[in-house]
Amino acid sequence: MDCFLGFAHAPATAILRRPVTYTTSRTYRNGGLRLRARLVEENDPLLQSALDSASLRFRETHRPEPLFVDPYAGCFVAPNAQMDMKQSSDHYCLATKFIDDKLLRTVNHIDGLKQVVLLTDGMDTRPYRLSWPTSTIIFNISPERVFKRAAEKLQGVGAKIPRSCVSLHVPLESSNIQQSLRAKGFNGNRPSIWAMQGLPVMTLASFEDILLTVSGSAMNGCFFLGELPAWLAETEIGIKTSARKWMEKLFMNNGFRVDMICYEEVARSLGKELASGCYKNILFSAEQLRFSDDQMETWRKEFQRAEEEGDEEGFEEL
Repeated sequence: MDCFLGFAHAPATAILRRPVTYTTSRTYRNGGLRLRARLVEENDPLLQSALDSASLRFRETHRPEPLFVDPYAGCFVAPNAQMDMKQSSDHYCLATKFIDDKLLRTVNHIDGLKQVVLLTDGMDTRPYRLSWPTSTIIFNISPERVFKRAAEKLQGVGAKIPRSCVSLHVPLESSNIQQSLRAKGFNGNRPSIWAMQGLPVMTLASFEDILLTVSGSAMNGCFFLGELPAWLAETEIGIKTSARKWMEKLFMNNGFRVDMICYEEVARSLGKELASGCYKNILFSAEQLRFSDDQMETWRKEFQRAEEEGDEEGFEEL
């Protein structure tokens, strides 16, 4: 239980599915406009949070023995970014490694079409930097304006999706994310794995919306893993040591069996030392216990067809 003590209370930075005004200018007539564009970017909490995470991945990549290598994080950070030579590993980077490994292990055991759904801050480079197997479709749910900015940067450095794989963006601002996924080709009758890291979440209701979307989309037995803000648990229960019970109840109410993953255990399994200090997120891994909406609809149609065939046979006997 000591692993879950000391979560820092992180202030809300964004409201899920509610766009924040974001303007910038590509054509600069004078230094004043350039300054204005920079100030607007600095005041955008979604963009700043994504840049902070990219900076952590960039520093981890350049450590002597990195947990992972992100060759594209550098296109998001300032040229004068400082390197981190400390021996201990950051919580965020340990979580990134844990999620990377779980994603690849899972998709490599899926036959045929492989569906990966990433719920991110818009600057997640996993579609480009991980070695996805053939026939992997990656759905990236993230803030549209951050994603567009990141896509431009990644295109500028020549980043490419692995051959025979596809990456599709679903704007977080979509009025119905589940329908948007279907429109992009997501199939709830096929296996999938869902990972959440960096997705802007402000309220418990926002995260419950996410759980509802995953529960309605993912097949029975599929996995949902990642990080959620620890202050959601603190706000709801007020007692940090009850976070495990709160998590189990919240996820089970939405059809998931969940495990809280201890960052210290992840660090030990990788032969690393965890950095000291508080961290604002909870690492989790959950399994879908319900059937997806598509599965239920398929079975409803099969049952209806069987009934109709039975009625026809009975009529012929008469």
